[in-house]
Amino acid sequence: MSHHLSGPNLRSPDGDARLDLTDLFAFASPEPGRTVLIMNVNPVAPTGGQAFHPQAVYRINVDTDGDNRADLGFSFTFSDPADGAQTMTVRRTTGEGARGHEATGEVLVSGAPVSFAGTPAVVEAGPYRVSAGLRSDPFFADLDGIVAEFQWTGVDWGADKNVFGIVLEAPDAEFGEAPQIGVWARVSVRKDGGLVSVDRGAHPSLTAYFNAEDVKDAYNAGEPAEDWQTYREPWTAVLQHFGEYTTEAAEAQLRVVLPDVLRYDRARPAGYPNGRTLSDDVTSARLSMLTDGKVATDHIGPHTDLLPAFPYLGHPH
Repeated sequence: MSHHLSGPNLRSPDGDARLDLTDLFAFASPEPGRTVLIMNVNPVAPTGGQAFHPQAVYRINVDTDGDNRADLGFSFTFSDPADGAQTMTVRRTTGEGARGHEATGEVLVSGAPVSFAGTPAVVEAGPYRVSAGLRSDPFFADLDGIVAEFQWTGVDWGADKNVFGIVLEAPDAEFGEAPQIGVWARVSVRKDGGLVSVDRGAHPSLTAYFNAEDVKDAYNAGEPAEDWQTYREPWTAVLQHFGEYTTEAAEAQLRVVLPDVLRYDRARPAGYPNGRTLSDDVTSARLSMLTDGKVATDHIGPHTDLLPAFPYLGHPH
């Protein structure tokens, strides 16, 4: 899967699907001079009876200087649904505030509605545009075929699935003068009086293929700046096993995904791994990487329910 079920033993982190990051996207808005960032959580989200975790901090981090550390952070927190219709607060933080995981900084939006029905809730706040709620999952893959050792079924696992989407659109200038940025998402939750990072990621389909079960929790709590030193050797071994890579060739492939930061040069069209659009075939890209091109595609195409305008994610099934 893309980043679905990223806890140990193909379960959601902390055993809670609301805390499970599924995908991250970064691409240019059809409106010139604006950038879109999307983080999706909660794989196979139900159409009723569930909401964003009220004790969680959902965060999109942005690196503007290429050091794999956050310079800008957007935090999304949600009210307790037991108090009525769930609402969202969005905060923007920079500098040291961006390096932490707490929801700190300037409040951009407070009390924004969250939609769990077909019509998305869209909020305009100055130059920002935000939306959160139940949406169609854009992830597409023949998961049964992958499990069956590439005996393809032609069935798109994600065709009828929903997720909780968080969508932010802002002017390009918000992300610094240079067109190159790095993006990753994180989900943290309050436990035992503290805030604990239970999921994080940027590139699709890394945790499922590369991380052993006993290191997944540590990975989800980690920082991208430490990724190359920590995971280069074990992930090189994975590529050597699947694709019979040489050490040098494996490390060249890993340079694309480690550190686990999605690089996006906004001076060029978005297309994975330069950012990621909602229709990019990331499953085929990862299969090709793992097998050194021996398996080039799973023969599944993108979804047709994507919206041409904000919030871009399709209406829930």
